[in-house]
Amino acid sequence: MRTASRSQTLPPVLPGLALSAAVAWAAMRLGDIAWLQEHGFSALTVAIVLGIVLGNTLYPSVAAHCGDGVRFSKQTLLRAGIILYGFRLTLQDISHVGLAGVAIDAAMLLSTFGLAWLAGVKLLKLERDAALLIGAGSSICGAAAVMATEPVLRARSEQVTVAVSTVVIFGSLAIFLYPLLHTLQAEPAWGARLPDFGIYIGSTVHEVAQVLAAARSIDQHTADTAVITKMVRVMMLAPFLLALSMKADPASSSGQRGKLSIPWFAFAFIGVVLLNSVMPLPAAVSQLVLQADTLLLAMAMAALGLTTHLSAIRNAGMKPMILGAILFAWLVIGGALVNGALGRLLA
Repeated sequence: MRTASRSQTLPPVLPGLALSAAVAWAAMRLGDIAWLQEHGFSALTVAIVLGIVLGNTLYPSVAAHCGDGVRFSKQTLLRAGIILYGFRLTLQDISHVGLAGVAIDAAMLLSTFGLAWLAGVKLLKLERDAALLIGAGSSICGAAAVMATEPVLRARSEQVTVAVSTVVIFGSLAIFLYPLLHTLQAEPAWGARLPDFGIYIGSTVHEVAQVLAAARSIDQHTADTAVITKMVRVMMLAPFLLALSMKADPASSSGQRGKLSIPWFAFAFIGVVLLNSVMPLPAAVSQLVLQADTLLLAMAMAALGLTTHLSAIRNAGMKPMILGAILFAWLVIGGALVNGALGRLLA
């Protein structure tokens, strides 16, 4: 009786939190492996893969006990992680890439997301939320953007996982493709060289880790410029979420405007960026905060994987991957055109 009484006093979220944390910790350790880093697989990507494996094998037997904590990780901890992500950015980052870098980032975000809606919803007849999640991941910052967009759209777990999968597949291809493109642009068939190949990589590759992996294969200067450009692109996540939240209520099947779903964590994200710009944390504290942020986001990814059924992904068919391929082609080819035009115009 005492044992039962004590178990009833434990918060119901603890078992699921512990499970999410364990998977996240393992993913972070695996994410430190040099081979995975070199190929652009971050702790977040590893966490969702581990979560999917467990979610389709062992997790169903403990889901009744861990469900509350896993949902808490997938929702509340995700928002906390996005807020803390702001400590990776400052307004000063903008000055390092100039007006051209900011304009190129904005142009690629808007065009890629618009193409996702046009090709995904109108051409491929995908569900709107699925197409928009793939568009968010491709146009902004990969898996983190997908996860941040999910609560705004109120998308299903399998839709989120499919979107993250496109980021992993095509972002991984970019790691090998962009160094080859850098070599080829010196050939006569390429035409004029791009004004800044680092800005090209940062404005078109999906994940921060993938940007770094691709750019480091070229040289350190390209890597520095690419990462700064990418982080400026990440900063556009907050206004993107605010704009997306002002559209018709996704829960409404009639498509009519419903109650406005405001992602308040986006305001907190902007506030953290501003705070980090004027009052940066001491290096030691900043390192701890960023590690905590990685843990929170990894727990959210792990929870997403745990609640994802592979059968649902299979049922999604090839259309999401076709959309991911279309967007990847635009990022590579259209991105080169946009970088060439705006880079020279605003230089």
